[in-house]
Amino acid sequence: MTTEEPQGFQFPCEYEIKAMGIDDGGFHELVLEVIRRHCDTLREESLRGRPSRNGKYVSISVVIEASSRAQLDAIYADLTAHEKVLMRL
Repeated sequence: MTTEEPQGFQFPCEYEIKAMGIDDGGFHELVLEVIRRHCDTLREESLRGRPSRNGKYVSISVVIEASSRAQLDAIYADLTAHEKVLMRL
């Protein structure tokens, strides 16, 4: 069994996490809370929010310093499991 990372990833590296949900005024805090469970290094100044055309939804992007594929998988699993997160990229 090999423990090599997939091609294209060399950890640690900067990695952008994106999540979409209903714009309830607190969605960006929810996304940050989930990511902070798994990250010591989070570039909050990289946080960007983009509302949908009709303003009902918002996409949140934030850059982290990813330490492993397992860390990314855990973040995405937690985002997917949260009922307020409609999509994650």
